[in-house]
Amino acid sequence: MYCSGDDLPYLSDQYRITFPEPDPLDEYGIVMVGGNLSPGILLSAYEQGVFPWFDPHQPILWWNPPRRCILFPGNYHLSHSMRRFIRRTSLTVTRNTAFEQVIRACKEIPRPGQSGTWLTEDMVEAYQLLHELGYAVSYEVWDGAKLAGGLYGLHMGHYFCGESMFTSVSNASKLAFHTLYTDLISHEGLDFIDFQVTNPHSESLGAVEIEREAFLALL
Repeated sequence: MYCSGDDLPYLSDQYRITFPEPDPLDEYGIVMVGGNLSPGILLSAYEQGVFPWFDPHQPILWWNPPRRCILFPGNYHLSHSMRRFIRRTSLTVTRNTAFEQVIRACKEIPRPGQSGTWLTEDMVEAYQLLHELGYAVSYEVWDGAKLAGGLYGLHMGHYFCGESMFTSVSNASKLAFHTLYTDLISHEGLDFIDFQVTNPHSESLGAVEIEREAFLALL
């Protein structure tokens, strides 16, 4: 039987589900496969330390990894060269003025050593909806009228979960992150920034790995 969109339930941002507990013996931390990217399910995931991460040819994979990469207030490392760059640059930064441009740039700009992107069109649309609902945040870096870099993630009340960033001008994404840190940690008093998984860039900023149990306690 065919049902129109008006006949089907809409999983709003108020809808919540409970994700399975992670298997302590699983080194990867995949807790569920499938489902959808509706606002309520996505927010349920982030509130429980879970996030979606999958390739375009895969079903949705929901991760709660054994270790988490976190930047705590006071641990942020700003290099001397970046300090000089911030003082001298003509680049400007805005917040939430071009969310779709930022997330699409994160999806489309080639990255060294990667043949594709994990950002599917469904994910782009899902996070755009979270942005419209006030949960997803973007920072944009401009070289005049041209978008030169940026990042986006979820503002989850007392912490920020970073999702992706891009740059087409040297240091633009670092400038976006510096502005985010200043806004959310220094001015708004958030408890930490979640990078999800460790990489050389997050480590260079002062982020550290903590065990899953410690991260869930922070939540």
